[in-house]
Parts: sequence; C-alpha cells; structure tokens
Amino acid sequence: MTEQPWNQVLRCATPESWLDAAEADLELLLVDHAHCERKAASSALSLMYRYADLIDIQQHMSRLAREELRHFEQVLGLLAARGWSFRKLNPSGYAAGLHAQVRRDEPGRLVDTLIVGALIEARSCERFAALAPRLGQDLGRYYHRLCGAEARHFEQYLGLAAAHCGDGADLDSRIAMFSAQEAALIQQPDSRFRFHSGVPLPAAAGPCRHRASLVTAESP
Repeated sequence: MTEQPWNQVLRCATPESWLDAAEADLELLLVDHAHCERKAASSALSLMYRYADLIDIQQHMSRLAREELRHFEQVLGLLAARGWSFRKLNPSGYAAGLHAQVRRDEPGRLVDTLIVGALIEARSCERFAALAPRLGQDLGRYYHRLCGAEARHFEQYLGLAAAHCGDGADLDSRIAMFSAQEAALIQQPDSRFRFHSGVPLPAAAGPCRHRASLVTAESP
C-alpha cells in the first residue's frame, strides 16, 4: 500500500477481486455506501449521547455527524441521478466483527470504540483511493474528494482515542489488535458484497451491468 496516513493502521490492501466486484455493480456499491454514511452519522450521535460529559467528544462528533449526513445526501443524489433507488440491505459482518472486540468497562470501552471508528474510516479512505481511478469521471472525482474528509475523520477518532487512553503502550497494543482483526475480516471470503466486505465469492456481487464507463451523470 502507498504511504498514506490511514495506511499506518491498515495491515493489508483491498483485494483486487473486491475492486473488480465494486466496478461490476456500482448500484450495489452506492446503495451500501449510502448506508455506511448514515451509520457513521448514527455512530457519532451515539457517542455524543453516551459520553455527554466529555466536551471533546461532543464537539468532534457533532461536526462529524453533520458531515456524514451531508455525504449520505450526496450519495442519495448519485443514486437518483442514475435512476437507482436507495433500499434496505443486510450489512456485512465487518463492523460487528470489530465491535465484538470492544471492552465493556470504561475507559476501555470508549477507547476501543474510537479505535474501531478510526479503522473503519481508514478502510473507507483506502477503498475510495483505490476505486477513484477505476470509476467514471464524476464518481471518481467524488470518491477522490471523499478521501480528504474521511482522512480527517480517521485522524479525529485516533486523536480522541489517544486523549482518553492515558497509556501510549496500551493504545498501541489495542490498535495492533484491532488492526489484525480488521485485516482478517477484509481478507476472508465473503458471500455478501458490501462496501466493507471481504473477498467476494463468485456470486457475492451482481452481474456486470453498471460499469463506471457507462455512467455520465453529474455528481452532487
């Protein structure tokens, strides 16, 4: 992987087969991308409610939630411009697999939740950067722009984790543990293609009917 800030915590690059599946079914990619943006806003709001006494959490998560909701609206616009509809999707096991390792006691729970948030944003950055050159001009430009926003979110999550950990050695060990788990989830076979899914099995993505070269609609 190229030297980007988010690759400091990622242990593997996105498999080429996942990129091929994403390019082959842009409708499914965009629908799940919209779900990811909405979930990211929800996660930020959840942290605000859970840690109402922590002013730095309130400030950072409030801004982050607003930005993620703007992204959600923009992806809805990308779908509408192509005549595709937002719909319910069952999630992949990626986020659940990471959150399963979160400690239950505080402050470990907060620190681990923030590390998970950082890793999800890091993987989003890595995939946006890998997808951008492969997609149509409008979507490629949009994904390239999203890299900057998601990189800020990654740095915010990681900075907050460091601020609330108090022990640099413990923080490093927790990041290492979650990074290893994240890489395992990304590299394992996955029967369900999603934005954060693993290596797609042959039937994981739909047929090659929505290739980027066929898309000319303007991004929001």
